[in-house]
Amino acid sequence: MVVVGAGPAGSATAYYLAQAGLNVLLLEKATFPRDKICGDGLTPRAVKELLAMGVDLHGSGWVRTRGLRSYSAGLRVEIDWPDTTGFPDYGLVRTRQDFDHLLAQRAQQAGARLLEGTRVTDLVLDERTGRARGVLARRDGVQHTYAAPLVVAADGASSRVAVALGLEQRKDRPLGVGVRRYYTTDRPDDDYLEAWLDLWDPAAPGRRAMLPGYGWIFPAGNGLWNVGLGTMTVNRNLGLDHRALLEDWTRRLPEDWQIDEDHATSPVRGHALPCGLNRRPQYTRGVLLTGDAAGMINPLSGEGIDYALESGRLGAEFIIQALARSTADQRERALHAYPRHLQDAFGGYFTLGRLFVQAIGNPHVMKVFAHHSMRHRALRGLMFKLWSNLTDPHSKDAGDRVISALLKATPAA
Repeated sequence: MVVVGAGPAGSATAYYLAQAGLNVLLLEKATFPRDKICGDGLTPRAVKELLAMGVDLHGSGWVRTRGLRSYSAGLRVEIDWPDTTGFPDYGLVRTRQDFDHLLAQRAQQAGARLLEGTRVTDLVLDERTGRARGVLARRDGVQHTYAAPLVVAADGASSRVAVALGLEQRKDRPLGVGVRRYYTTDRPDDDYLEAWLDLWDPAAPGRRAMLPGYGWIFPAGNGLWNVGLGTMTVNRNLGLDHRALLEDWTRRLPEDWQIDEDHATSPVRGHALPCGLNRRPQYTRGVLLTGDAAGMINPLSGEGIDYALESGRLGAEFIIQALARSTADQRERALHAYPRHLQDAFGGYFTLGRLFVQAIGNPHVMKVFAHHSMRHRALRGLMFKLWSNLTDPHSKDAGDRVISALLKATPAA
């Protein structure tokens, strides 16, 4: 089995496949440790997956969070992570500088073979069927062929593997853009993530256009802060300079927080966030897509690590079940059930997120939403559960019941 990409999706897939006794080759184009552009925040959904993988969450480098502190319209409110039966009641922060390496090491401990500095350049296709039979990759300047009965594409949003099969990103799905920078300050460490909803388009007259997105300040420990912002759109026509937007927003933060040029420890870096299962099908012709390669990013929050880990686990489960079948036709039927499962599990939620993003693309709607969701306790609790996708379908809580009803009524398009 070849898994392309040793980010959270690829390492999770490799871990579960290797744990099942399969021969797994995990290919990573970079060498660890390496950075990834990210907010570094992990929701309880991600924590649940890390616990299932047996990752040690008690050593140094982890910052535990209680919930979210939100700012808007001059108000500041704190909301704890929901108390649900299915998820832990805490989140985490850890920089991607070593987070991904920890997961890759966990896959190695399960028996996967990791090759770093190995850039996949193309698929090896069967000339008769067009089915993938492995990958071509360059390592130390030498081209190698790695044969495999199945290829897992966990190589990110631009996924060279998916593109080689002609699987392009859908243009009708939400697309986010995020930028972030690290700062080291004297501000004490915190156990809340912080989100600022007051993002104003500096080019709009009188700053009256409120943008669909939020700024974040996440504690990474020992005075290090991940500071960034992201916007989300469906029509892809915001045309914003996100670096300039970050500079404008951080300039308005309290001066004693030291989020300024003198305390910056990294350049501003940005990346795209293709959301809502934007590349389909997630299995075809011997290639299974996970994580960002499949568009497994939450349209509401821009969060992708939890869905990368989940899709890696689910993809591995379907592969394991498929390989236990006795005929090629049976194996293919089992693998084709993976996209249907993703649709059933996440399609309704991602559709709801897309509709919400379309609505808040109107600056007036975004302003009304931001202000009202801050002022009403029940509404902000409901929106936080929806934003983080941490509902309990068996709960008698009114918010959980409302969200469950919305999800049932929303088609998985």
